[in-house]
Amino acid sequence: MISRLRERGAESAAFASLRNDDYRKLWWAGLYTFISVQMQFVLRGLLAWDLTEREGALGLVYLCFGLTLLVATPLGGVATDRFDKRTMLVVSQVGIVVSSVLIGVAVLLDAAAFWMVMASAVVQGMSFGLFGPARVAFSAHLVGREQLGNAIALSLLSMNGTRVFAPSLAGALAGWALFGIGGAYLIASIFSVISVYYLLAMPRFPATDATASSRSPLADIADGVRHVRERPPLRRLVLASFFIIMFGFNYVSFYPAVVEGLYGLGDAWVGIISTGSAIGAVAVSVPLASRADSPRARSAMVIGSFGFGLGVIAFGLAPSFWVAFVVIAVVGAMTTVYQTLSNTLALQLADESHQGRVQSLMQLSFAGFGIAAAPLGFLAEIVSLPVTLVLMGIATVITAGLYAIGESRDPSGGLASQLGNGSLNGDSEPGIDELRASKVQG
Repeated sequence: MISRLRERGAESAAFASLRNDDYRKLWWAGLYTFISVQMQFVLRGLLAWDLTEREGALGLVYLCFGLTLLVATPLGGVATDRFDKRTMLVVSQVGIVVSSVLIGVAVLLDAAAFWMVMASAVVQGMSFGLFGPARVAFSAHLVGREQLGNAIALSLLSMNGTRVFAPSLAGALAGWALFGIGGAYLIASIFSVISVYYLLAMPRFPATDATASSRSPLADIADGVRHVRERPPLRRLVLASFFIIMFGFNYVSFYPAVVEGLYGLGDAWVGIISTGSAIGAVAVSVPLASRADSPRARSAMVIGSFGFGLGVIAFGLAPSFWVAFVVIAVVGAMTTVYQTLSNTLALQLADESHQGRVQSLMQLSFAGFGIAAAPLGFLAEIVSLPVTLVLMGIATVITAGLYAIGESRDPSGGLASQLGNGSLNGDSEPGIDELRASKVQG
């Protein structure tokens, strides 16, 4: 009886943020956005591969995405702190809808060209530069610091849940003559339209930085960088996240090359292997949501980063599709643990007036992921794709190790550890500020 009550309590804690009506609308909006984006992610790779059949071309597509994200994300962070967050989210969705409709029509008219795929990646990079910081910062305002880890875990649950079926749906539609890649793009755009519907039902949320209007956007970006630089634990976290995602997460760029090039399978199997990653992510998301605000969150984050890198190494060594499928499920779980807890900790370490900009710096890691995809793609053509994947995993493990060493050498035992026993459990703001001040001096 007691164990059943504990289980029910854990389930209630896991979905606590969804009891907030506005957060629930944001969650549904994100769910439909991620369905659309996950479908387009697969379709863009399939179209690039069909048009060129080169790993380097896959890398170039993600390079366009990454370079655009590199510019758009800091500006998105500034805009998040300056303007209404709901408006930022709606604008991002409009960009996703327009790009998916245009490329879908081009494919149906048999007029698609490789440059169009790259242009689509640019538009989506711009949209994500607005969407990412605004959505996470909006979540923080809606649920408060005491449920921040839970809200971020549930946000990632919506993203990873769509990865269970959206990539497979995209692959199936792309391989079905009635739809093909063009029709699948149009179906993806419908999901983004549904997301706009939910966003418009949410309240407006004004700027959180009252002094922003007196500064230029570049000055705002510099202020955000300074905010991170002056807090060693936050600085370590941002830098580690950049390199871990840049090297580790690039395994998803090469799904078409692995599945079709190494294993000799068709388009639909690309969606299936992506589903394997999603299964692992979803499996860990619910228990993680109930524990994301616990004192042990930082240790779990470090373990997740090591598991992430080791999983990518194993993916590069996988001898068959189904072995790769199982490995990718583990990688998906470890990636989710790391992303959830690193984003939670970053927002806990940041002042509320800088959360949009800090989150934009965290999400620059995905710009690094896109930028690194091109040289990694060309490296794969030279030394082979499996060797490249192993090297990516090794770089991820090394970065995780350097972060762990930096935290262990912190004279106070790591501010993140102190916050794990304080702000992550709802301590008052003055106590948080005292901890931050002590580390700024360090």
